[in-house]
Amino acid sequence: MQELIDRLKKEANLTAEQAQRVIETVKDYIKEKYPMLEGAVENVFKEAKASGEDLLDGLKGKVEGFFKQH
Repeated sequence: MQELIDRLKKEANLTAEQAQRVIETVKDYIKEKYPMLEGAVENVFKEAKASGEDLLDGLKGKVEGFFKQH
């Protein structure tokens, strides 16, 4: 997730705190608009925090997997 925070700081000229709020807002938006993805979104965010994985790559993989199953 740090990679995404760093990217938001650089490309959008945000502070670390602002970048974190953006990420949380996007996470909440996805869960509200696509409730069936809530579990996957939560897992991606937990895994990204724990492993240092790129959040966007992890989320993309989970979403693609979900839509292939349905």
